Amino acid sequence: MARPSLHTWADEPLRLIEQTVARDDPDPKALACYGLLRPDTGRVWLRFVDGRPVSALTTQYLSWCCTRLEQEGKTALLLVWDNAPWHVSRAVRRWVRCHNRQIKHSGRGVRIVLCFLPTKSPWLNPIEPHWVHGKRKVVEPDRLLPAQELADRVCDYFGCSHEPHLSIPENVA
Repeated sequence: MARPSLHTWADEPLRLIEQTVARDDPDPKALACYGLLRPDTGRVWLRFVDGRPVSALTTQYLSWCCTRLEQEGKTALLLVWDNAPWHVSRAVRRWVRCHNRQIKHSGRGVRIVLCFLPTKSPWLNPIEPHWVHGKRKVVEPDRLLPAQELADRVCDYFGCSHEPHLSIPENVA
């Protein structure tokens, strides 16, 4: 499980200049995104998040993925996850247990099998190289990108549709 000894190269390293954001800028300072790499198709499913990733949004994303997979006739989702707090939270684990129990009881749907990676081992996660290459392709070194333009560039790079952003309903927050 040791980190591989790999080298990277580029014609010229990309130098990013730290940009400042006006205090009254309504655009979010950061953009969070959930992604699922489909090894069987080579595609990535993305959903952006209003705000930061939290357990309630993680479960929404998992439910969305399971619905799409069920439409394709799949019966299980093997999820390789790092130890991000929104992945390992009690709420998410409880949701997955309840979801799997419901699938077992009803006999239909997509079961979720969680496979957690060792701490500090991103090279073991198959989606990480996709994130790295995607970030390099969409970045603009000379200016800040508005959130909508950034999200559109990411979706274009991964060849997926820009789905509505996940958000926590007002009455729950």
